[in-house]
Amino acid sequence: MSQNEFKSFYRRNLPHIQTPGATLFVTFQLAGSIPQHILAQWKTEKSQFDKEEAKLLKLQNDSDSTSTQHRHFQENNKHLEWRRQWFRKFERTLDSAESGPVWLKDNRVAKAVADSLHYRDGKVYHLDAYCIMSNHVHVVFAPLAMQSTETDVINSAENTAQTEDLCYKPLSSIMQSLKGYTAHKANHLLGRSGKFWQRESYDHVIRDPNEWRRIINYVLNNPVKAGLVDTWEKWQWSYCRLEL
Repeated sequence: MSQNEFKSFYRRNLPHIQTPGATLFVTFQLAGSIPQHILAQWKTEKSQFDKEEAKLLKLQNDSDSTSTQHRHFQENNKHLEWRRQWFRKFERTLDSAESGPVWLKDNRVAKAVADSLHYRDGKVYHLDAYCIMSNHVHVVFAPLAMQSTETDVINSAENTAQTEDLCYKPLSSIMQSLKGYTAHKANHLLGRSGKFWQRESYDHVIRDPNEWRRIINYVLNNPVKAGLVDTWEKWQWSYCRLEL
């Protein structure tokens, strides 16, 4: 990834980079699905990374030198690798489902999430694939370019990915809408109230067709890996736009 690709940068608990027009791999999970001791370790490491990043950003603001830009680029790669390592740890924890809620096992809830994912296809993103497991969801999509009326409402360099004359729906806005609606719907179906989704989602920019195919296969084969079915096509809550 070149330095020019880091065009949109937004922050929640982790730094996120949204490349304009890129296809994204996103994972979001139920609140309480990650044990507290794992979250505590994650927060400790994240705090250290945040401090290092703040120092580097200050250096970059004070200097436009090539060496400083290169260091910032390296630091971004360092963050990405750290997030990938933690994603693998989170994924192992989620797949084992030894603790925490499994509300997505309820077919009514899973259907509500699937319907919501499909509803936004062609409206805010181009949906490639998804898999809904008992306590988390994997999805691959490409945010769509917004109409001019939308860019008047969402017009900030912090949360809108832009090319020369196109503005793309920000991931933060997409996920807020998706998770907010499905949380309300699921809580109603389950007769409960309170937090439904974990606030933070994992997202990754897919860089090329080979990585796209690898990630699609990973998403679809999640229930196969978990021993729930022998082929991904047998899992009711999986979807892929294209035939692999």
